[in-house]
Amino acid sequence: MYLLAVIGVFVGFAYSFIDTIWALYIDSLVHSVFLVGVISSFLSFVVFVSYFFVIPLVERRDKVKLYSVSLLVFVVAYLIFSFTSSLLVVLLVSLPLAFFESLRCTSFGIIVKDFSSPRNLSKNEGVLYSVENVAWVLGPLIAGYVLSGFGFGMVFLLSALFAFCAYFVLRKSHFSDMKIKKRIDGDMWKNFCDFFRDRNRVFAYLFSGGVSAWWVLIYVFIPVYVVGQGYSELLIGYFLFAVAVPLVLTETYFGAISARFGFKRLFRFGYLIVAVVSLCCFFVVDIYVILFVLVLGSFGLAMLESTTEAYFFDMLNGKQYLRFYGPFNTADSFLAMIAKLGTSCILFFLEFRFVFVFFAVMMFSYFVLSFFMRDVVEARRG
Repeated sequence: MYLLAVIGVFVGFAYSFIDTIWALYIDSLVHSVFLVGVISSFLSFVVFVSYFFVIPLVERRDKVKLYSVSLLVFVVAYLIFSFTSSLLVVLLVSLPLAFFESLRCTSFGIIVKDFSSPRNLSKNEGVLYSVENVAWVLGPLIAGYVLSGFGFGMVFLLSALFAFCAYFVLRKSHFSDMKIKKRIDGDMWKNFCDFFRDRNRVFAYLFSGGVSAWWVLIYVFIPVYVVGQGYSELLIGYFLFAVAVPLVLTETYFGAISARFGFKRLFRFGYLIVAVVSLCCFFVVDIYVILFVLVLGSFGLAMLESTTEAYFFDMLNGKQYLRFYGPFNTADSFLAMIAKLGTSCILFFLEFRFVFVFFAVMMFSYFVLSFFMRDVVEARRG
């Protein structure tokens, strides 16, 4: 777990840099918040489809090697982004990058699962998320300063450097993957249908996707909105820095709580908090108050981010996770795509503050769903 945490920190820095500037980078090419949402939705759709193609790969191949290859691809892609200003080039590079994003998420999640005992999975997830979120605290702050002083190219170069550091540590760590299936599940449609035949897996899918949907608001539309209101990129860096602080402070605690007492209450209160926070932002005019309220919402996300994946694994038996983890991960891209498209449609017809109503309704629906989920207490398991 120590080496996985180190790798997670490096990857966290790389991704925090990118997520801080990505929406602004696309906006600098298309000059439209609506098109930023459409392009982001399209890339989320590509990631969604890609998850089904990675199922046979993660079953029959070494997950550690797959993860290392995906990191190397990201290094190359970030280097290309660092010197191009062509929208066509960005889209052409982003398409294969979307596939390797699904491969990276799937392979790393399974690696964490394989190195965790059934009693400690949610606790380990909480520790890894907390450690990784240290990078998400400092990363946006660094990216904001670098962007304001040196431009997008330097941020991409820094991201490539941190991704390469993660790749180097992984290659030197000598991790070995002993859980490779001889009989693979290559029927993508059957995998998809079988996944959604189980009610508990559906709940895990929806709860995980809700977290990604919320981050769409924070990392895609809020930065573009702030810059569009005439504020500097540094304010975005400060905001995203503050957003991650509650996650670092509390995710380990909430991971341990879910292991001892179950997931149901955490999911219920987590989604209720972000729903109320989003609705409050609808009635607020001052940008600084809006950003502060959204930071408070991260305490709700801390209850959810590190626990939804552990809840999914607890719903499975044996090696089902090798088959179903790919479809499960489509929740992130699918619900993110829905959030991006929904927000883009709202912005096409209405002013920005109605976006907060959209997210409030979405998050409140997850709060209602939490009353019907099956609970799991890992501490009672063998």
